[in-house]
Amino acid sequence: MRLHFTVLGLLVGLVSAAAAQTDEPKPQIRVTGRATVSVQPEQASVDVGVVTEAPEAKDAARLNAEKLDAVLKALRGALGSGAKLETVSYSLHPVYQYPEPRREPVLTGYSASNVVRVRELALGKVGEVIDLATSSGANSVSNIAFGIRDEAAVKARALREAATDARAKADALADALGVQVLGILSVSEGEPDIVRPMPMYRAEMAMAQADAPTTPVEAGAIEVRASVTLVVGISP
Repeated sequence: MRLHFTVLGLLVGLVSAAAAQTDEPKPQIRVTGRATVSVQPEQASVDVGVVTEAPEAKDAARLNAEKLDAVLKALRGALGSGAKLETVSYSLHPVYQYPEPRREPVLTGYSASNVVRVRELALGKVGEVIDLATSSGANSVSNIAFGIRDEAAVKARALREAATDARAKADALADALGVQVLGILSVSEGEPDIVRPMPMYRAEMAMAQADAPTTPVEAGAIEVRASVTLVVGISP
């Protein structure tokens, strides 16, 4: 019986040793590749709105609806049946005046605001839309944003370049260390990030182009940034 337990203990020890050897981490290299793809914007969107005030809420709302309707008719007339317009915000709230500190505020009227986004504009139409909207009654312009039609294709390109960069780094490190890359153990991607240019229609630009037929708007390049993390096995 004692011999039986001794042999059994020996077998357990051998199995444990083999498992320990199997669990030992394999030599590997972990790198992160990065890439930035710059493309020119192909389209834009802009928010135009109407803000009105009146002593009564119903009057502020009615006046706002009338003014915005005129703006929308002008935009549809200029952009045609393909105009892409969507309401992004509407508000109606009281307006108070604070005559003195620690005194009760005084209700002076109501303010109504309605903002409409004009989407998928050709770049050359942005300034025209701004001018047309403001001349038709809009008194708010904001959130000019530039975009590209096929973002997925540009993101895929950025990921491919990031993966190529990661593999090049792994090969360079292996070569410097005098080892060989045996294969890819794992790969993970970072969600591509799109950095859009800020619109530029500065006051000094408008003054320099005072005779320009439309409000000058300049768009910079759009950057798509991606990262790929690569783990490769190497020879000991």
